[in-house]
Amino acid sequence: MDIVAAEGLASGDQLDGVKQLALRFNVAVPTMREALRRLEGIGIVELRHGSGVYVGPNAGRRVLMNPVLPRSDVEQLVELLQARRALEPEIARLAAETRDERGLAWLEDALAVARGQLAVGDEMLWRTNLDIHRAIAATTGNAILGEVLDSIVLLHADDQRAILALHGDAAEDYDEHTQIRDLIVAGDAAGAHAAVAGHLASVIDVIRSRSDSD
Repeated sequence: MDIVAAEGLASGDQLDGVKQLALRFNVAVPTMREALRRLEGIGIVELRHGSGVYVGPNAGRRVLMNPVLPRSDVEQLVELLQARRALEPEIARLAAETRDERGLAWLEDALAVARGQLAVGDEMLWRTNLDIHRAIAATTGNAILGEVLDSIVLLHADDQRAILALHGDAAEDYDEHTQIRDLIVAGDAAGAHAAVAGHLASVIDVIRSRSDSD
């Protein structure tokens, strides 16, 4: 919304009410309300019942997600992984070259959480695995790359859970993620690129083979 940029508003700041916004944009109140609902669906605004309209958490994002994407089948899961394989090895290479401190700290924290979840068989490990890949993108220091990867892995969160269920080897996943972390920390850009490419390729192979056997 132009108002957010023009007035220098940030996430959590309050906007005018629906009636005032309708007057400002010279539209009917129901039209304004429907427009705000659509903006709420992608996180640009937040409608708080009895309180008002607020700037949402995604107001500053340059890459947005589709909140009504249909669930994928196995072939689409493979396509998702192929798209990630085209992007993430280069992201890992840049991460090893840049080694942004905040990204590295997030990566270490996510791996520590994954290690604990793996030990107790926590079913939410799939979500932490996504955070590991998001943290690698954050380690590039490039906010756009981080948002692009978010738009892929978070938009397809249910698909990522299905991928982990099909892959079925959480310990191997963790070991490969740890190896990628080590390569990034060491500044081995070529090694990090190859490790991420191999990691995603192996997941694609497993899912394809299991799909064929089913």
